[in-house]
Amino acid sequence: MSTLGILMGLCFVLAGCASLSSRSSCLAERSLLESLPGDFVVAAVEKVGPSVVRIDTLQARAPFLLFPGGGPPPEGQGSGFITRSDGIVLTNHHVLEGAERVTVTLQSGRSYPGQVLGSDAVTDLGIVKIDGAKDLPVARLGNSDEMRPGEWAIAIGNPLGLNNSVSLGIVSAIDRTTGVPGGSRVSYIQTDAAINPGNSGGPLINDHAQVIGINTFIRTSPGSGISFAIPINKAREIGEQIIAHGRASHPFIGVSLRRITRELAAEINQTGAGCAYPETDGVAVVEVLPERPAEQAGLRPCDVIRSVAGVEVRTPAQVQVQVDRGRVGEPLNLGIERKGLSRTLMVVPKELDWEPF
Repeated sequence: MSTLGILMGLCFVLAGCASLSSRSSCLAERSLLESLPGDFVVAAVEKVGPSVVRIDTLQARAPFLLFPGGGPPPEGQGSGFITRSDGIVLTNHHVLEGAERVTVTLQSGRSYPGQVLGSDAVTDLGIVKIDGAKDLPVARLGNSDEMRPGEWAIAIGNPLGLNNSVSLGIVSAIDRTTGVPGGSRVSYIQTDAAINPGNSGGPLINDHAQVIGINTFIRTSPGSGISFAIPINKAREIGEQIIAHGRASHPFIGVSLRRITRELAAEINQTGAGCAYPETDGVAVVEVLPERPAEQAGLRPCDVIRSVAGVEVRTPAQVQVQVDRGRVGEPLNLGIERKGLSRTLMVVPKELDWEPF
């Protein structure tokens, strides 16, 4: 059987919904793999490619003492994509960080000055407005909540300064909160599509030519690397906040957490360290910050958090993600275990006081 024949046979398994409604309500939608002749990757890239941009930044002059007047201004480069025809571009915070001047270049080669509307260091999202442009090509956004491991993933961007580069892979995993930098408030998409420096901020698309994520960072190892993208639903939520208010809002409860396992809990209990943990996997409360929402709700060190807003959690990152899905000032239920007894606490998150890095 030919390669095309194999791919056509796979389309019924890999096809996804092309709208923001549920899969069952959009059976009439076909993936590009089914509906268009030739290579579905080519078809997807032809649809989305014109909306993908290169972002060049110029930062403040570096104070190199060896050069009179300072060193040359550091430059940066990344990717982004247009989400509104009047020039709204989604990209990464780290692409824009410290930029004094931003230039946006379209696939056609035409360049425009860009204005940074705002960015969010917590989720690494940034918004740029292209000055003096209209009727620009727009990328269609998909629904990242409907992704499944094994679906096609196509990355478009400007890696290593090579404009309009395309790489193909699959969605390797979803809801990835472990093995990522710091304490994540994002459930990342993991993909094996090749992503390199310069791809940051560019789109990860599916076989419907819909953006499902924003390429953000990689983890490298000898001979290979793993790529991660911010789900487009999270990016859209944060982007709308930045456009409306110039910043994003993040709930905060004020607690330090640690993941425990059955073995670790047994070891701690044997040492008589002061906490008697249930000998199961879970999220242990190590510290509760004074005069913060968690303390005010009655959370204590040695408690074990079992659920947040009714969603079971097993790692500190999962707790962070669920708290971040709540809203500042709106009650959030915490299911905890204390001294072998289950109980529910109601915490009211406050605004995270985040200092940009």
